[in-house]
Amino acid sequence: MSPELARAESLIASIPDYPQPGILFRDIMPLLADARALRATTAALIEPFAGSFDIVAGIEARGFILAGAAAIAAGVGFAPIRKAGKLPRPAAAVDYALEYGTATVEMHDDLPTGTRVLLIDDVLATGGTLAAGRQIVERLGYHVAGISVLFEIDGLGGREAIGDLHTVFHSA
Repeated sequence: MSPELARAESLIASIPDYPQPGILFRDIMPLLADARALRATTAALIEPFAGSFDIVAGIEARGFILAGAAAIAAGVGFAPIRKAGKLPRPAAAVDYALEYGTATVEMHDDLPTGTRVLLIDDVLATGGTLAAGRQIVERLGYHVAGISVLFEIDGLGGREAIGDLHTVFHSA
């Protein structure tokens, strides 16, 4: 791991019992506030997929930030995957389970059929959010060129639910 990535990883804070008891929340805001750390993690998120995607899709909310930075770094556009009720004209919706509840994501159908999408989110835990993101991208006729996350929480089954993906950091 490069010194920049090691430093970026050290900036991720662990907050116990947030948003509810038993959940260990990973706060990436200190990483995002550091230009060198953000640049290094953005490069690491897209590097394995260079040249294989036309657009970056990010899952609300922190996935937006990372995907937006990745889209700029790669010279491509950004497509949001939003929580239910946040888009003025959703084209598709997918319900999914979280480790502490359920949710729905929505996405517009503004892209040409077959668009190659790099799907980015901040955390892979149980895999529900990313599985819903992949499902909605495919439902709209786009191709998932890859999935990349900032970090994976090992032992929660996310990798088994998602399959092949790129992870910058691992967390116990």
